Amino acid sequence: MKKQNILVLNGPNLNLLGEREPDQYGDISLDHIKELLHWEFPEVEFCFFQSNHEGDLVDQLHESHQSGVSGIVFNPGAYTHTSVALRDAVKAIAPPVIEVHLSNIYSREPFRHVSHLAPVCVGQISGLGALGYSLAVRWLISSHP
Repeated sequence: MKKQNILVLNGPNLNLLGEREPDQYGDISLDHIKELLHWEFPEVEFCFFQSNHEGDLVDQLHESHQSGVSGIVFNPGAYTHTSVALRDAVKAIAPPVIEVHLSNIYSREPFRHVSHLAPVCVGQISGLGALGYSLAVRWLISSHP
């Protein structure tokens, strides 16, 4: 049986997880999230990518589509609330995308209550910390074996 190939895509400032606003995002680093996913899902081949640049994220979405990944776990960070380009990229590709946020965006500032990506993603997980990544992967492997 072929391993599923899942892209875990992270947007701006997520490279600072564990250091940046731990009261809001927790004290776990992005590297630790990677380790947890590898440990929990040894049957999955992961590709991890983080960028603070919108165009790099768009490119990764396009490349994942062209390479035939099984699915995408995407934490777009602040671009959630501003990026029509990322919305259009998600809408244009075949792999299912799950939007993930460590914090509950709906309990924060009003401008964070709007996600441009949610309407074009298969689902959204918000406010469950690093567990959100695991839940997204679990759904992708169970729904697209």
